[in-house]
Parts: sequence; C-alpha cells; structure tokens
Amino acid sequence: MIATVLILSLMVLFALNTPIAIAIGAASVIAILVQGDFSLMMVVQRMFSGTDSFHLMAVPLFMYVGIIMEKGGISQRLIDLANALAGWLPGGLAAVTIVSAMFFAGISGSAAADAAAVGAVLIPAMKRSGYEPDFAAAVQASGGSLGVIIPPSIPMIIFGFLTGASIGRLFAAGIIPGLLIGVSLIAVSSIISHRRGYAPETRFSLPRVWTTFRRAWLALGAPVIILGGILLGIFTATESAAVAVVYALFVSMVVYKKITPRDLYTIIVNGSVTSSIVMFIIATASVFSWVAAVEDIPSALAGGILGITDNRILLLLIINAVLLIAGTFVETTAALILLVPMITAMLPALGIDIIQLGVIVVTNLAIGMLTPPMGICLIVSSAISKQSIGAVSRRVLPFLAILLVDLMIITFYPPVTMWMAGFIR
Repeated sequence: MIATVLILSLMVLFALNTPIAIAIGAASVIAILVQGDFSLMMVVQRMFSGTDSFHLMAVPLFMYVGIIMEKGGISQRLIDLANALAGWLPGGLAAVTIVSAMFFAGISGSAAADAAAVGAVLIPAMKRSGYEPDFAAAVQASGGSLGVIIPPSIPMIIFGFLTGASIGRLFAAGIIPGLLIGVSLIAVSSIISHRRGYAPETRFSLPRVWTTFRRAWLALGAPVIILGGILLGIFTATESAAVAVVYALFVSMVVYKKITPRDLYTIIVNGSVTSSIVMFIIATASVFSWVAAVEDIPSALAGGILGITDNRILLLLIINAVLLIAGTFVETTAALILLVPMITAMLPALGIDIIQLGVIVVTNLAIGMLTPPMGICLIVSSAISKQSIGAVSRRVLPFLAILLVDLMIITFYPPVTMWMAGFIR
C-alpha cells in the first residue's frame, strides 16, 4: 500500500505541474505519514545525509568552472577554433555549433550550460547566415546534449555516488561515446544542410587552424587537466573539479583579463543558485529513495521486469525504453535517483559492467533533453531562437534518430565504453 501511495502521490503532483523537487519531497512525506512508523525528522536526516558526500562536491565545482569560463571569454575562442576545424563542411555553421558544443562539454559538465553558452553566439549567427531559425535551434539542442556525455559529466557523478562506481572510470568511458555522437550529429547536420543549400562558412586552412588553436589552447587546458589528472591517477574527479576552478579563474583573470575581482560576487551567486537547484533535487530524491528502499520497491519493480523475460537483449531494450520515457517527463537528476536503484538490481541479469550501464543510463537521459516537455536543451535553444518548442521538436527528429542508433551501439558493443575505462583501475 505504501508503494502505491508513494507512486500515485508523485504522479498526481507531476500532473499538477508541481516543481520536481517539491513533488518528490511531498510524495515522500505523504508516504511516511501513511506508513506511520517513522518520525518526520527522518525527512530532514535523509535530506542531509543524501547530500553529505565528497563526490557530490564536484557538482557545484564543475558548474562554477562552466560559469567562469563562459564569462571569461572562453566561449568565443573555442567557437573560433571550431569554425577553423569544421566551417568548411556543408552547412559549416551547423557543424561548428556541434564541434563547439563538444569543446564546451569538456568544461561545463552540464547540458543546459552547454546549450546556453554556445547557442547564445551561434544561433543568432546561423539566423544571420540564412539558416531557418527552428533548424538552428534543433542543431544547438542536439549538440547541447553532449554536455552530459563528454566528461566531466554531472549525471555521471551522481550515478557514481548512487552506485559506488568509479567516477574516474565513468568519465573515461564517456569519451568515445561522446565523440561517436558528436561525429554522428555533424554528419546529419551536414546532410540536411547540403540538401537545403546552406553553404560552407569558410575554406579549410591549416594556418587558420593553428592561429585559432594558439588563441584557444589555454581554454582547452581545463578538460586536459580534468581528464589527464584522473587518467594518470593524480587526483579524483572531485579534486579535479577544484583544480579546474582555480585554473579557470587564473586564465580568465590573469591571462585573458575578462574577469575582475568585482565580478566574483556575481559568479559565486549564479553558481550557488544553479547548484542549489540540483542539490535540492538530490536531497528530496534521497528521501524518496529511502522510502522506496524501506518498502523494497526497486527490487519489486526489477523482479516484475525479470518476470517478463530473462533474455539479456530484451532486458536491455526494456531498460532503454523505460529510461527514454522517464527522460522525457522527469528531470535528469531526479530520474537518476528514482530509477538507478531499480536498474542496478537487475545488473547480474544484464551481463554488463556497471560502468557501461552508467554510460547507457546517461545517454538515454541525454536524449530525453531533446524531447518535450522536460527537454532542457530543447527549451533553452527554443528560447534563444524565439521559436516554439513544437517547431523545434519537429526539426530535432533526424538528430533523435541518429542518437537512437548511437544508443544501440553503446548498449550492445561494450568496447565503445569499456576500452577507455580499462586504463583506470
């Protein structure tokens, strides 16, 4: 009965358009009151313990890195380098948008930050060059989803926190899938651009690549520090986030001189507000997960799915379907905390490594960022382009199709994820 109350309360609150964190917390409180064996003080205790983690310190730190490097003039330098590398392709600006998103994904760890930072520059640029605004927004939304796949990745940090999986190995496992998806998106955007007659932005020139690289190489130092330090075993993912914050501040304040001491207050406030939203969701979802664990809901749900079939391939397809649907309607952090316990309960039957499972989960939720109503990349790109979500959603469909193909490769061909992860023990 408690499981029914918990899930029904959550569904009703979602239907009433209650904010995600409030809905999850309120449903948990209702279930505790109905159950009657626990004090409401447990809500406070579980919220505190759910966020009291060294691993979760990386979440606000990576958000600060993204904010600092955006305000510090990093975005334009990375876009100039991306233009030199990919601007010669059909629909050059579309390809540049995705390459820029890949660069910024290696800094921010957040899809929303990726879509906003790159989209604010390149969506207007594409519109001025004759691209249809809804197509420009669809390209940016698709590229923005890479923000949670290419490391550092905040959802991967949360998955590691929930399961005990190595965050360093999860980061390493996301590199090749991120490159695969990036190349796939570039291919789709180039094909569509060629059919619509969108011209290349520029001709390929090695001297220009070298010039833009020299201007941007310090900006590229952040992902090198983050990934290099983790891969070489110099520091943990959380420690790498702290080092990246110091590096970003040094480059932005001392080298590029785009940030002054007076700007630090605004940066701290913006980073704190953004981080608090994520951490509040984690806190209330921790209460929900505790209630679910007490009632053994994850095991019951896993048992129900395993009762349908014990075929490994079908199980993986079912899990992908569940995650895709959840990503469409539930915010990424909440979806992770609500669904990962159930999915990990089925891990022995799936016959895959926990690291590969982490990349599969995050990739599914990244695809959910392109679908209404909760698609954050879709919402951000639509707002920048001043186009309706419905119009942009239609243009996103070819990109969604190739992302589903990439998802199947990641799911059923383990070397894509496990090869790089094998370098970290």
